[in-house]
Order: sequence, then structure tokens, then C-alpha cells
Amino acid sequence: MGDNQPLIDLQLKDPALFRNDAYVDGQWIGAKSGKRFDIIDPGNAQPFASCPDMDASDVDSAVRAAQAAFTSYRTLTPLARSQLLAKWDSLIRANKEDIARILVHETGKPLSEARGEIDYATGFTRWFAGEAERIQGTTYPAALPGRRIFTIKQPIGVVAALVPWNFPIAMVLRKASAALAAGCTMVVKPSPETPLTALTLAYLAEKAGVPKGVLNVLTTTLGNTPALSEALCRHKGVKKVSFTGSTRVGKILSAHCADSLKKLTLELGGNCPFIVFDDANLEQACDALIPLKFRHAGQACITANRVYVQRGIYSKFSQLLASKTRELRVGHGLDEGTTMGALTVPQGLDKTAAQVEDAKEHGGEILTGGKRIELNNGFFFEPTVIAKATPKMKIADEETFGPVLALFEFDTEEEVVRAANNTSMGLASYCFTKNIDRIWRLFENLEAGMIGLNTGNQSSAESPFGGIKDSGYGKESGKDVAINEYLITKTGTLSLEGQY
Repeated sequence: MGDNQPLIDLQLKDPALFRNDAYVDGQWIGAKSGKRFDIIDPGNAQPFASCPDMDASDVDSAVRAAQAAFTSYRTLTPLARSQLLAKWDSLIRANKEDIARILVHETGKPLSEARGEIDYATGFTRWFAGEAERIQGTTYPAALPGRRIFTIKQPIGVVAALVPWNFPIAMVLRKASAALAAGCTMVVKPSPETPLTALTLAYLAEKAGVPKGVLNVLTTTLGNTPALSEALCRHKGVKKVSFTGSTRVGKILSAHCADSLKKLTLELGGNCPFIVFDDANLEQACDALIPLKFRHAGQACITANRVYVQRGIYSKFSQLLASKTRELRVGHGLDEGTTMGALTVPQGLDKTAAQVEDAKEHGGEILTGGKRIELNNGFFFEPTVIAKATPKMKIADEETFGPVLALFEFDTEEEVVRAANNTSMGLASYCFTKNIDRIWRLFENLEAGMIGLNTGNQSSAESPFGGIKDSGYGKESGKDVAINEYLITKTGTLSLEGQY
């Protein structure tokens, strides 16, 4: 067990929000092994807290707690579940500033972005508080006389949520809010880089009155993550798994779930194209692209990776984009004036630098950025724009989880659609044009689960979120579709006597 104190002064208004032990069955506990691991601030590479290093042996007790809680929680009325979510939502909003400070230290993102993530994330608690009361069955006219056919929706059971580090609050709340609204219970495994915010959310859920065992959090290191995740996926008590992360890991988890045919939602990698046509409003396109690309230092699955610009505006757009990119200010997330923070993990620096060097070797021109930044030993890289990009570059094929974008030139709509779709990924695509016919053609012809039409960031609680191809399957957020991921449909057929 930890002493429930950070290694530095986090300057929290309510110090009780800092939790550094795992949360199972309403109890704050350590790992069976007694081991702990450090949490690193990406802005200075210094440890500022520690958490229990749970392993596969810690899984069964958490799942059993969630199973026991499910037997009673599933019987709560939709109104009662809605009220719990609404109370949780209000507590998260009330503690926004403290949660944002913890989030900055975990992820490296600027304080303004941390606040923005909480605003975005509480959209899910608000939305699914309403969805809890919108779960409905159906009736069907029968072909045979004297029959009535109808369906009901019921919660699927215990859910395992495997959550990434780039938007840890939003990803926990997007999954947990839907699950709890449906009547399911959950075991959350946060990323090793960002367990503290998940534990804070569990603490506030407890304060909101969420019954013990309904929401559980297991913290672990990267080394123990594969075994612990596999144990969750293979546990007979777990009926559904929701994962956000890389395509490579998603395929491994899918294999783990296959033996027991578990229901699975996968939100995987991106490599998203962003297309700008001659007739686009270039200011509008740039103002959408800058935050889409450089928010959280480019570490988002839906960020623009490959930017295709039509030949007639290529030079003008490139210079405009480079000029606006130079206005970004890199620094620690809590420093005043910072508009882009550190990368969360040092491996991200290496991959970003490698893609830049590869682009230069293949004739790319660095319009701005291109180098690591030596600042407080943190994981910083300059926001970078590369011109004269070609399909031979790594950045054309690899998802870039860093602050680098490449500008590709194109001539025709047919050509750019082929290039945009020439990837195994299919999460999101973006296009900017004032031709309404072209807008509709692109909406239908681009191979992605979400299409931004003269729009950058398009994720919201009311909008279905999910990809196709190697970007996964299933939907998170949106009306009906998201909560249905946590429900089963049961069909009843009734035969009547003395009625038509």
C-alpha cells in the first residue's frame, strides 16, 4: 500500500483526489506481489508518484468483485443508473482544475488541453446519463396468427476496459459511462503512464454513490500489461472487452477473446488523410489542421498524418501552414504560455525523429521544426511541417504519434482518393472543398469510419466514433449504437389463445 502522497506538491485544492493504490470492490489495495512502479512526468522525466504493479494473479479477485456487484447493479432502474452518472458527472466537473493538474503531470499536455479533455470527457457522462433511460426493446408483427414477437435489451455483464495514455480521462469515461448506463460493471486497466487520473475517477465514482465492485481499476507496468490483459480477456467472468490502442495489440487481444467468443470493441490506429482542394478556404483548413495535428503533440489516433494539397494552392497553403505552426509554444504543460507540451513516452521521440530523417533522405523539405528540444530533460520535439513528401517515405505508411505532418501534392480528385485509401487503416479522413457535389462523393468514397467535411476534430459524445479496416470495429459514443455494445438483445415469441 502507498502512503497516498505524491512525491511532489501537485498543488491540489483537494488532496484527497490523489489516489495511488488500485481500486477493487470498493477498497484501495496494493498488488499481491507488493511491488510498485513510478509514474514519470514527461515534461521533466522525473517520477512524481507510484502505483501498485498488479499482475495476472490480481485479475480474478477484481473480476469476481465485478461479477458479485453485477447481480444487484443490473436490477437498478434506468433512472437510478442515470442519477448515479449525473452525480459522478457533477463531481468531475466540480474538481476539473485539480484533475487537470494531475493529467498534465501524467501526459505532458498543456493545462489548457487538460481542461479541454475534461470538458470533452464529461460530455460522455452527461450523454450516457441520458442514454440510460433511452434503452428500448421492439415489437414485430408475426407472420403466423396468434403470435406476438418482441425483444428486450439486457446488460451483457462484466466488461474489461483497456485504456490508452493519450486521452486517459476521456477514454475511461467513454467506456465506463456507456457500460454503467447499460447496467454493466467494469474492470479498468489504465495505461502504465496514466493510472492516476483513472484512480481519481474511481474515487469520485465512489463519492457519487456508485456501489462497490461496479467500477474497479487495476494498475500495472508495461512489463506486466500483456499477461494481465490476457488474463482479463480469457477470464470466463468477463463478457465483453473494450480496447483503444494499436492495431497490433488489438489483433492479439482479439485472439485472446476468440476462444470464449467474447463481444469485443476495438478502436485502433489511424494514419488519417487530410485533403485540401483548390477551392477550399485555406484559412479554415489551416485553422482546423493545426489543433487536429498538434493537439497533445500529435498523439491522437484521429490526428491528420498525411496532408494532401492540390497543386494550384500547394505553395500558398504550405507557407500559411508553416507560419501558423511556428506560432506554437513548446514547454512544460504547467508553464504559462505553453501551447504544445511534451510527448508522453520517450519512444515517441525516437519514432518522430526517425520519420523526419527518413523524409529528408527521400527528398523532403523541412519547412519548420524537425529537431528534438532539450528542455528540462523532457520528451520534447519541435512541431514539424515537411514539404515535397512522397509515397516512399515512412510517414506515408506509418501512423505518426508525434508532432510531424507531411504535405503531399496531387492533381485530381480520383488520384487523391486512391492515395488516401491506400492504407490498411480506416479510422478517419478529412477533406476541405466548397464543391458540394465533391463533398458528397468524398463522403461516400473515402474508406474510413468517420469523415470530416470542412471539419477538423469531429469527436463528440453524440457522434458515433469508430473505424473500419485495420482501425477496428464497434462504435463508441453516439445515440443507441454505443450503449448497444454493452447490451444483449433477447427475443420473445408468445403464442396467444382466443386472439387474432
